[in-house]
Amino acid sequence: MVIKVYIASSSGSTAIKKQQQDVLGFLEANKIEFEEKDIAANEENRKWMRENVPEDRRPASGNPLPPRLFNDSRYLGDYEAFFEARENNAVYAFLGLTAPPGSKQEAEEWEQPIHFLQVLLELGQNWR
Repeated sequence: MVIKVYIASSSGSTAIKKQQQDVLGFLEANKIEFEEKDIAANEENRKWMRENVPEDRRPASGNPLPPRLFNDSRYLGDYEAFFEARENNAVYAFLGLTAPPGSKQEAEEWEQPIHFLQVLLELGQNWR
């Protein structure tokens, strides 16, 4: 599985530049392997990104803007989806990757089933 981040190296939008830097910086800081695909310097990248963003994820008017994330050819989302996953400590799940041992996301993944089992045990004790 390869994470692909579609960016525009020559975007005139400060917001898009900041969003791209945020995504790329996070992936680099967390040592998540990815490929950077520049839609400004490569027409094939631009065409592929635009064709592979699902219809229901496209803007009402105009073309999809970067950054856009894919896992191989599976569309993951735009910056807002990435940001929400990061805020919820769910970036690895968002990317379709397994959280590394000791990460906050891994701990939270384990807490949920354990909490569920604790509730079941408590319910079982109350039935006696």
